[in-house]
Amino acid sequence: MNVYDFTVKTKDGKDKSLADYRGKVLLIVNVASKCGFTPQFAELQELYTTYKDRGFEILGFPSDQFANQSPGTNEEFQQFCKLNYGVTFTIFAKGDVRDETAHPLYKYLVSQIGFQGFDMSHPVAQPLVDALNEDFPEYLKGDGIKWNFSKFLIDRDGNVVARFEPTTLPSAIAADIEKIL
Repeated sequence: MNVYDFTVKTKDGKDKSLADYRGKVLLIVNVASKCGFTPQFAELQELYTTYKDRGFEILGFPSDQFANQSPGTNEEFQQFCKLNYGVTFTIFAKGDVRDETAHPLYKYLVSQIGFQGFDMSHPVAQPLVDALNEDFPEYLKGDGIKWNFSKFLIDRDGNVVARFEPTTLPSAIAADIEKIL
């Protein structure tokens, strides 16, 4: 089994097989529009622009599971990303990424590589840990997605090769992307 075995919903609600990305390096990210990590869209777009001609794709999956930080419709989310960050990589339909209601793709991703720990040198790391401890302590247990902007790097064969938590900036994973391109 690998990521090519999954089908996801496009922003228009149509089924899209991830097998359509066979042979590409993928970065799968759960994204949000009203989060302290939302500015990562700018670095994600830079990565996409830099590497897209070498067979790299970013697949964004909005989720409203984290303090309702992805409000609005799929279309409103798309417009937000384009207008505020010039996003040209693919953003799919909103859905769940953790717990029992998580999309099967996300259940698979976290089963392949568990929680990697937060980079506590990131300025939002301690406030995030404090908020999780206070408001969502169950999120800190196990290997599930902890917050928005968790990233999974997928090789050209559809295998999960790395996981990066929200406190890892997209620019910090460029070398990892280059190694498998």
